[in-house]
Amino acid sequence: MKQAVHFGAGNIGRGFIGALFSESGYHVTFVDVAEQVINKLNEEKGYQVKLAQPQEESITIENVSGINNMTYDADVIEAIQQATYLTTAIGPNILPRIAPLIARGLAKRVTATDDKLYIIACENQIGATDILKQHILDNLDEETKNQLEGKVYFFNSAVDRIVPIQDQSSLDVLVEPYYEWVVETTEDIPPVTGMTMVKDLAPFIERKLFTVNTGHAVIAYLGYLAGKSTIDETLADEKIVEQVRETLKETGAYLVKEYGLDEEEHLTYINKNIERFKNAYLNDGVTRVGRAPIRKLGPEDRLIRPATQAQKAGLPYTNLAKAIAAALAFDYPEDEEAMEIQEMIRENGPAAVLKTVSGLPEDSEITKEAVRHYEALRSR
Repeated sequence: MKQAVHFGAGNIGRGFIGALFSESGYHVTFVDVAEQVINKLNEEKGYQVKLAQPQEESITIENVSGINNMTYDADVIEAIQQATYLTTAIGPNILPRIAPLIARGLAKRVTATDDKLYIIACENQIGATDILKQHILDNLDEETKNQLEGKVYFFNSAVDRIVPIQDQSSLDVLVEPYYEWVVETTEDIPPVTGMTMVKDLAPFIERKLFTVNTGHAVIAYLGYLAGKSTIDETLADEKIVEQVRETLKETGAYLVKEYGLDEEEHLTYINKNIERFKNAYLNDGVTRVGRAPIRKLGPEDRLIRPATQAQKAGLPYTNLAKAIAAALAFDYPEDEEAMEIQEMIRENGPAAVLKTVSGLPEDSEITKEAVRHYEALRSR
């Protein structure tokens, strides 16, 4: 049976990428440190992916197993020997941690077989596979690096599916019906259900990141400030809906200018995604979506990059500045990054946070506008 190794046995791994491989006739080996999940995968050998929609519908996922990479490195290395695909959905910050183990697997594989292996990091970050590739290469000697040529391929991708936090006692996963998985390649690679291949990923990944991810984050931060608990509850407030739409029009103006997108088609895409977010069956919490604000305020992430790109292009970014301010005001006590930002604000002020976290000079116009909005929020 065809083999796929997937790092990350969480809800996205099981409910999205791993599920698509299973549906495509692959045996999926999930690699994770979550011992309880790994044990369940090996005991139950399957689970249900349930669609968040009015009519009940679920997909049975079979031919799955798990390896705990904290204690069974040799088993992971062996699985990499047999795989056609190696994918990840673990969060971009974890990629450096798994790279040494993958490197050991590749070093053994390339001396044993000429079969091709395709590596794809399915993360919400531009160039995530390139990042993983560099970390892997940093752990290989020159001879092994040369042996990868023609045997191991690295493809960037864009992924899109809303998978909320849910009951961890079961392997079953609730997901929204809609999904998109776009992979950048000109190679003729083995087909996978739901995978779309394109020659140039940039328009797809930026359109997705700066519409879906930006929109989701803006809703979460505005909802948190408004005392809402879920994304759909937040979007019952038409003022917030309009604020989100205006923010996405700003990111859209950059995308239209940069990639030549059709303006009307992109507005339709914006409105379609706002409707996706309203799905009450997801019951998606604002604190889940808003979590890890340091990452979300990163220079290349969903709030800062579209603002800096808009500024460079001479386009408006007022609503993005408001969203940045709302992210700075996200003071959810159970979120470590949120608490770290609050401490930084107390010590040095919001402009210093944007300098440290977002790479924005304290005298930049974006920083000044974001700080004005932040102070207005705090003076309410």
